[in-house]
Amino acid sequence: MPRLNKRIFQSIMFWFLPLIVVGGLFFPLLGYIVFIMMITMLIRSYFKGRLWCVFLCPRGSFLDILVSRFSLKRNIPRLFTTNKFKIFALFLFMGFFIFRLINAEKSWYAIGFIFVQMCILTTLISIVLGVCTKERCWCTFCPMRTLQTKIASLRKGKNTSL
Repeated sequence: MPRLNKRIFQSIMFWFLPLIVVGGLFFPLLGYIVFIMMITMLIRSYFKGRLWCVFLCPRGSFLDILVSRFSLKRNIPRLFTTNKFKIFALFLFMGFFIFRLINAEKSWYAIGFIFVQMCILTTLISIVLGVCTKERCWCTFCPMRTLQTKIASLRKGKNTSL
């Protein structure tokens, strides 16, 4: 994909993050955008690998466009790149997410707000890590990246590392 297309997509996708994080505080149904993106990304990863992470992820675009300006550009701690940590992060975040869903008030707004809250939490973590290390530090162990990698390996018939 030409560099120009990446920049165009990133400049568009960038705006989804503030829309969900800020707008979702006032209109929790915007959280369902996160759900739609997650499903789309997971299905797409079977056919195209982790293409989503490269330039379609709103958080990745946000980190590339804004956080990169403030990043200290330090090495990412080796721990974050290990398969054990990636699996730990996946189970931690998914476990917390499922726990929140099970204990949620059974309304569209409450469930939408859980997606908004998870987006806020992971965005705050990604900003702190991105400023202290490299802007895309979060991306090395992002639970969605871990799932995409595994799904992509199913199509290829490979047992790739995460």
